[in-house]
Amino acid sequence: MRPILFLLATATFAVAGPTDEFITAAKEKHGNFGEKAAKFLVEHMPEKDRESLSAEFLTENLDLALKARETFPWAKEVPEDIFLNDVLPYAVFDEPRDPWRADFLEKATPLVKDAKTATEAAQILNRYFFKLINTHYNTERKRTNQSPKESIEQGKATCTGLSIILVDVCRAVGIPARAVGTPMWTNGRGNHTWVEIWDQDWHFTGADEYNAKGLNRGWFTGDAGKARADEPIHAIYATSWKKDGLSFPLVWSPQSKSVAAVNVTDRYAKPAEAKPVLGIRFFDGDERKVVHGFVAPETGGQLQHFLTKAGTADLNDMPRVAVTPGTRYRAWFMVDGSLLESGPITATAGESTFDARRDDLKKAEIPAGPITAESAPSAIRLSYLKTLASDLEARAGELAAKEIKHGDKTLKWLEKTFGDAPADGRSLWISMHGGGGAPARVNDQQWQNQIRLYEPKEGIYVAPRAPTDTWNLWHQGHIDPMFSRLIEDMVALRGVNPDKVYLMGYSAGGDGVWQLGPRMADRFAAASMMAGHPNEAQLDGLRNLPFAIFMGGNDAAYDRNKIAAERSKRLDELHKADPEGYVHMSRIYPGLPHWMNRKDAEAVPWMAKFTREAWPKKIVWLQDDVTHDRFYWIQLPDGAAKKDQRIEATVDGQTVHLSGDVPKGTRLLLNDALIDLDQPVSVTVNDQPAKTFEPRRSVKVIEAALAARPDPKSCPTAEVILN
Repeated sequence: MRPILFLLATATFAVAGPTDEFITAAKEKHGNFGEKAAKFLVEHMPEKDRESLSAEFLTENLDLALKARETFPWAKEVPEDIFLNDVLPYAVFDEPRDPWRADFLEKATPLVKDAKTATEAAQILNRYFFKLINTHYNTERKRTNQSPKESIEQGKATCTGLSIILVDVCRAVGIPARAVGTPMWTNGRGNHTWVEIWDQDWHFTGADEYNAKGLNRGWFTGDAGKARADEPIHAIYATSWKKDGLSFPLVWSPQSKSVAAVNVTDRYAKPAEAKPVLGIRFFDGDERKVVHGFVAPETGGQLQHFLTKAGTADLNDMPRVAVTPGTRYRAWFMVDGSLLESGPITATAGESTFDARRDDLKKAEIPAGPITAESAPSAIRLSYLKTLASDLEARAGELAAKEIKHGDKTLKWLEKTFGDAPADGRSLWISMHGGGGAPARVNDQQWQNQIRLYEPKEGIYVAPRAPTDTWNLWHQGHIDPMFSRLIEDMVALRGVNPDKVYLMGYSAGGDGVWQLGPRMADRFAAASMMAGHPNEAQLDGLRNLPFAIFMGGNDAAYDRNKIAAERSKRLDELHKADPEGYVHMSRIYPGLPHWMNRKDAEAVPWMAKFTREAWPKKIVWLQDDVTHDRFYWIQLPDGAAKKDQRIEATVDGQTVHLSGDVPKGTRLLLNDALIDLDQPVSVTVNDQPAKTFEPRRSVKVIEAALAARPDPKSCPTAEVILN
């Protein structure tokens, strides 16, 4: 009996443990809510924490959490249950228990002191805090579940370590936060962890992956959209302090059930079937590198640009390009001034990944020997990629800034993207604003209005801002090279098909269409003029450019309505005399003034029916006051172009007929799409006796043409020089 009495006595006089001391101190210092918070923390803490954490550690954590709740405006609005579960906890996963809260509160407070909402504060922290502590993504970190202290000491962490830091710093300033992740993406490419913050509802973001457009964005949304709630390995979980039966699957400790979780798959999963895409990474040895690249079907087709990722980007954060399952593709990479080429890549259904390793790539070269009709497209493609390599960074910078400079002029633009990219490439819509001869603020207002006027079903819709404020906004000499550069940038880096570029403009922008349409007809698929005045512009050059005229019947200023009717009649006559040319559409709306109440929007579907005829069998070229050296497949020698110069050219079988002012040294730029280059070509000029040529496909011709105009669809492979 004596041993039993001894045990009872020992139990009666046992010293209170750290958690009991913590709860007692919390009540004394913070009243009933402090006691409730302390009990919640203790009730749901992992068993090993009960044995290892001191009352001082737990007390400091509680004191600082309650301090944040009183300090920051968003924290005061957090419901009690969310505060307890997603602000108060001192840990996220099973990482070592560092006392991070005081340090993070001190560092974060100056960053968020002017923020008004939890969302704004979280965005600030995600943008600046990782720079402040100099810690970023790196797969060479020591382990996955690092504590904030461990990650900061190394300056390295992967998605889990970074998520722990972002959750903790958000909690330090009273923002409810939790880690979210999946043990395995449905494509089998590994796990991932990110963060959710609460601001009237849960919102997600990648850790150290600030997005200026706001929360609920990330490179992983496509992968997350394929998650499956009923398959534990492919589900998405959010951490929870409160234990409710479900555990977060820790990929670094598969047997552990220490971290509670909530299944949040339904917030991410999308029922739509995933589109087949190819993810691409580039490795130089074991190091990922950022390089520009392109991918296209082996047999030819639309080039898709991509930029690989490295550095602090997650290993699974990579560019993804649309592919067709079963099709063989090839990729090209621009590395240290060289163009490197991959072997064949066979696209599969769903999502696949191609890891390009520098040592496995070969230098892309056009095969030696004669170029044939069959090999010409490949030669053009490789030459085009090499041409781009010299200034691809500059082009990328122009698109990023939405600015193109030419001399002392700058072209800016606004843009919107509509619809999914078709297999043959996107369309590009250049839409010019009105105004002109007015203060900059007036033209700015017109510019802002232009971006809202039209909405194609598919395409990149661009509203440029005229570089000047003069009356002739859009038909001065700097516009042509600026628009050419814009088109070339979009073709190179945004997947635009150069045969699907459309021109339109309203009022002074319509003036520009009258002028630019004829002189740049070889760059566009169709053009539409809305409420503009042609001034001295002529219609001759529109032979191969579908052209629409839209005018209010009562738009009498400068006789715009009368002139529009006259030009419409003239296009009727031109088309009647040349039934295969001068395709047009005219709408003069009775009773409408200068503003046509958006009726002119019917131009968009009409234009979308057309693609550019890059190699027309007949050309009519009439030079304007702004002259060009090339028009379709005719190129003039330097200095030969002049105002009112007129040339007509036709191809009839293997014979090319030219008439008009054809200077010595004129080049005929030839392609198998225009004429059979395996047969002799006869040329007549102004009814003089024909001369016979035997043009040869040449890399030199291809490279020279692409250097002057990086447009692979209108690139010649041979030429004839008329000496």
